[in-house]
Amino acid sequence: MSALVLASSSPRRLQLLQQFEGHTIRVAPPDIDESSGLPASQAVADISRRKALATAFHPGEIVIAADTLVELGGRTLGKPSDAAAARDMLTNMAGRWHMVYTGITLHSDSHTLTEVEQTRVRFAPLTEREIKRYVSSGEPLDKAGAYGIQGRGALLVSAIEGDFYNVMGLPLYRLGQLLVNFGVRL
Repeated sequence: MSALVLASSSPRRLQLLQQFEGHTIRVAPPDIDESSGLPASQAVADISRRKALATAFHPGEIVIAADTLVELGGRTLGKPSDAAAARDMLTNMAGRWHMVYTGITLHSDSHTLTEVEQTRVRFAPLTEREIKRYVSSGEPLDKAGAYGIQGRGALLVSAIEGDFYNVMGLPLYRLGQLLVNFGVRL
C-alpha cells in the first residue's frame, strides 16, 4: 500500500484517483500561481510540476499533481472568467475539433516525473439556445474549455480520440503507468 498525496482540491480528481484501491490518499492543494505564457501542451507540464513541487509531503509519500487546458486553433482556453467568457468559448468550439492536454507530475523524496496526455475532442454544432442553456446550468464556469464531459457537457461532444479520463482532468491509464514507474503496485 502506498501513501498518495493529491495536489488538488478537485472532488472530480479525488474521485478518479480513488480508482486505485488499496492506497491511502491525502488531499493537499498547493497555493501557486497557475498562469503560464507557454503553449497549452507545455503549460500543463510546467503547472503540474510547480504544483507537485509546492505540495507538502512526508517521506514515503508520492505527490500527484495535474493541470488541464484546452487548445482551440492554437489558442489556449482555461477556465472561463464568467458566463460571457464561457459562452464565447463554447460558441467558438461548436462544430470543431479541439485538443485537451493534461500535465501530470509525480513527485517523491527520490525523484520527479512529468508527462503530458492529449485527447482530441469534437463538439457537435450547437445552437445559441443550447449554449445559453448549458452556461445557465453553471457547470462550465470552473472547467477548462468551459465544459465538463462527465456532466451535461457530454451532450456537446460528438467524437473523442484518446483517453476519456484525460478530458475529465486525470488520465488514469497514464497515471497508472507513472505509479508503476514509482514502484507502486496496482
